[in-house]
Amino acid sequence: MTSSSACDANALWFESLSRTKTPSLRVFCIPYAGGSADIYRRWQRWFPQQVDVCLVHLPGRGQRVREEPFTQLTPLVKAIAAHIDGEIKVPYVLYGHSMGALISFELGRELRGKHRNSPAHIFVSGCRAPQWPKTEPPTFNLPHDKFVDGLKRLNGTPREALDDPKVMEVFLNILRADFEIVDTYEYSPEERLSCPITVYGGLQDQDVSVESCRAWQEQTSASCEVRMFEGDHFFIRDPQSKFGWAFRNDIMRAFSVLRL
Repeated sequence: MTSSSACDANALWFESLSRTKTPSLRVFCIPYAGGSADIYRRWQRWFPQQVDVCLVHLPGRGQRVREEPFTQLTPLVKAIAAHIDGEIKVPYVLYGHSMGALISFELGRELRGKHRNSPAHIFVSGCRAPQWPKTEPPTFNLPHDKFVDGLKRLNGTPREALDDPKVMEVFLNILRADFEIVDTYEYSPEERLSCPITVYGGLQDQDVSVESCRAWQEQTSASCEVRMFEGDHFFIRDPQSKFGWAFRNDIMRAFSVLRL
């Protein structure tokens, strides 16, 4: 692959929102199942230009809608890692919600092993610790009506989309693929990460308990902070939520530590 084609391939995966070409910290933001990284686009306004919010665009959505989505976590993580070299020449942190949290965690472990360049911090939300036992059966292969009922319960997909057969025909493939990533994920023990982990949870999230958030401590030899907010599984999208302020402050605190 030529350097030009490599740059083009990297541009499909990563979009930096800061105007500076030399940020002091890069914040990779990875979407949840069925979501696009565009949900984080407004977050750059929370930070100075030295802090770059970098969207991670996954196949099957946005400008990559014609690409086949991944259905397994490990190949997806390895694909991201294969294109990220140029983006982690500056200090960086990883953030993801739900499925994105699992991707962030495994990507952190992959980069530690492959590049010897671990993230400075990992931020996760709406996700149980990866070693937490699964109690629910897989949902990605449910019949159409039952699968849609499950989406309604999660409250993450707009009802107008769920009730529109044409819209659902477009999104059902990516939703099932993403749910398969989560449903088939199998945690494998490794040495703990050395970076801090910050965990955000929704107090009314029926699938992610406070205890399962606290269990993230087992994945790091550094500190692990847990912050809980009012809201269900998608509390991060509530404009009245205090999550945005907490996340901004936590990122800026990590930024300050790096500058010491």
